[in-house]
Amino acid sequence: MLSLYAELRPRDPVMLLSMARETLASLLARPEVRIIAAKVGGELAATCQLGVIPTLSNGGRPFGIIEHVVTASAFRRQGLSQKVLEQALSLAWGLDGYKVMLLSGEGRDEAHRLYEKLGFKAGIEKGFVIKQAEAQGCTLTRFGPKA
Repeated sequence: MLSLYAELRPRDPVMLLSMARETLASLLARPEVRIIAAKVGGELAATCQLGVIPTLSNGGRPFGIIEHVVTASAFRRQGLSQKVLEQALSLAWGLDGYKVMLLSGEGRDEAHRLYEKLGFKAGIEKGFVIKQAEAQGCTLTRFGPKA
């Protein structure tokens, strides 16, 4: 999985294998997180991550967030990203999710065409992103359990 993520984001910091195993085990233990994977010939070929978030709005129905959609370069154009995304959507709807969102890099036109083919629509809501390094000096209030 780490090699897939390295293809998606080659400038990201490298994670030690031991830390990756611990993190993956922690993710898989969370009922609100789903990792969807497609294998070809026993090799991990595509993956995405679905988070299903409970909420007090929309009658208490959760919403989904899809992240880290990636297919290994050797397996592209075989419909694998579409398959993992369809599975993620099926899981979200099966958990009574009222919507599923994903963010995608501005210049990823081919990926955007796939998302639109699956029913995702741009322009309904506007996404905003802030990364930790950009948030220095912000005062944050945390609600809920402490990490």
